[in-house]
Amino acid sequence: MTTDPTPLAGRVALVTGASAGIGRATALRLAAAGMRVAVCARRAERLQALQSEVEQLLPIPADLRDEADVQRVFAAVRERWGGVDVLVNNAGLGHMAPLVSGSTEHWREMLELNVLALSVCTREAITDMRRRGDDGHIVHISSMAAHRVPPGSGMYSATKFAVRALTEGLRQELRELGSKIRVSAISPGFVETEFAELYHKDPAAKERTYGKFKVLEADDVAWLVHALVAAPPHVQIHDVLLRPRDQLS
Repeated sequence: MTTDPTPLAGRVALVTGASAGIGRATALRLAAAGMRVAVCARRAERLQALQSEVEQLLPIPADLRDEADVQRVFAAVRERWGGVDVLVNNAGLGHMAPLVSGSTEHWREMLELNVLALSVCTREAITDMRRRGDDGHIVHISSMAAHRVPPGSGMYSATKFAVRALTEGLRQELRELGSKIRVSAISPGFVETEFAELYHKDPAAKERTYGKFKVLEADDVAWLVHALVAAPPHVQIHDVLLRPRDQLS
């Protein structure tokens, strides 16, 4: 049995959207594995609270829809630790914005964060990874909406279908370059986070969405992120569909 010659301890991870839910749990998991972890999100007070739990975290408040903010995040990581070895593209959002009646603002916000910001962050991380030995790992947190279209979620699902295309497109480009950088995506089903309430703009949506059976917890997804980046270096795991046992689709 071979072991990974580049263990996670001491390597640098950047987790986006780390103020709550999956991002927060992932940051804690990777820090516990000995990684140096930078976290970014719009809610600065949440990042500070997270740092109070794990002192070695580097909190960077940012709105990733603004490319200048993305550049500032990567500059801060480069200044502190020299660059990024692992990027977890967790930042994302959803609006219930039907194609026949949704607002352009809601469509644009989903496309800008779920697709464009993810791509800009990926490009910047790969710049670091290639400079730091052409090694590293990109993990996109996608959704089961990347594999089917729930009613009313046409635009949100479109952004997640795009993440599938971006994952495969990046894999092909990296292979063509002969790079050792890996790319993975995780498509979770129901995870108990703030998502349902924010998506439906209704506090009662949390119980309706997560109360019918035991759904995933944020740390279940974080556990999988850790497993993917800790896999042997020749193993590249692509889009993982991660559902609660009792979820129908």
